[in-house]
Order: sequence, then structure tokens, then C-alpha cells
Amino acid sequence: MSYQHILDGKKLDLPVGKVVCVGRNYAEHAKELNNPVPTSPILFMKPSTAVVALEPGFAIPQNQGECHHELEMSVLIGQPLKSADEAGAKKAVLGFGIGLDLTLRDLQNKLKEKSHPWEVAKAFDGANPLSGFVSTDRIADPEHTEIELTVNGAVRQKGNTSDMITPVYKLLAFMSRHFTLLPGDVVMTGTPAGVAALQVGDQLVLRLGDLPALSTVVR
Repeated sequence: MSYQHILDGKKLDLPVGKVVCVGRNYAEHAKELNNPVPTSPILFMKPSTAVVALEPGFAIPQNQGECHHELEMSVLIGQPLKSADEAGAKKAVLGFGIGLDLTLRDLQNKLKEKSHPWEVAKAFDGANPLSGFVSTDRIADPEHTEIELTVNGAVRQKGNTSDMITPVYKLLAFMSRHFTLLPGDVVMTGTPAGVAALQVGDQLVLRLGDLPALSTVVR
């Protein structure tokens, strides 16, 4: 079954567009991977084919080395956004959600060592499991919201969007100066520390602010 955007429990008549992501937007995550903390956002993209539903379960690639979870707050774009300022970026947001930037870490590290592009480690089919979205008024302050991931009952990742190096609306404005964001596009805002490998059968619980927790399983 193909993915379809959902807002407040209702299916939207919106295309599933590209996913624009930012690397190392939490300093502690950059440090845990022995990467320098960037001075400006590091952007990369995933195609629409990477997007799958987070619930009730999602698959990870087999026989390609470790597949890591990267928990992130996601942003659904509702209006075209190009060369915007932060105020314009805020108006373009339709909703907020939570998702996983799945990463084939062993493959990514090998590609990095060769200075090769690493899309195949980040943009493969199913690489971006997403929750449904909630309207913007249901997130009191998206720039000060807790996110948390537990795996088999143990907390793996826990952070707050206030720890982002580049805050949400500033990030969207920056992205819009390089790539036009269109209705149905999704922005992934970066992951806190604690990324680790997933295993088939893992039970995951994801939390965004005060919203009800989401449960899923790795297939």
C-alpha cells in the first residue's frame, strides 16, 4: 500500500514529494559520529519513494550492514516556499510529525571514505518512515519540543528541538534559498544523539511533545 499524507487523522489530497534533510543539526549527534559540528546546514534529499508509513511496521534492508535509526521531527509543507524568510517559512508549514531517517551506516562510512556520494545509504526505498502529521496549533512551540525514541523498552534517543544548531523556521528559510519547497514535500530537521542499529523484531515507541506515543515494529 502506497504512503499518503495524513493530517489530524484525515487523508490529504497532496502529492508525496521530496524529503529535504539536514545532517548534524544536533551537536551531540555530530560528536558521537566523530564529525565536526557544521557552521551552516548540511543538506541532502530523499526521493518520494523513500517515504513509507511508520505504523504499524516498516522494513529495513537485509545483508547491507547495520541500518541505524535517526529520530527526527518532520515538517509537512503546505505552500510553495522559495527564497523565504523565517516568517514566510512559518506560514508555509501545514503540520508537524515524527519520523526516522534510516541510514545504512556501514555502507555510508565506506562511501565517505572514498569521497563518494552516499544517497544509496540514505535514500533507498523505505528509508524514511513517517508518522501522520498534526496541525501546527497542536504543537505549542516546535522550536522547543521534546522528541524521544525507545527500542524494546529502553530509551535510545531523547532530545529537544531547542538543541538544534539551526532552528526549524530558520532551517526552512535556508533550504528554500537552495531548493523550492512544494506542497507535499517533507523536511526532516535532524537527529539527537543516540543513533544505533535496528534489528528485525525491534519494538519502537516514538514521542513528539505531548502527543500520544506511536508504536511500531521493525520487519
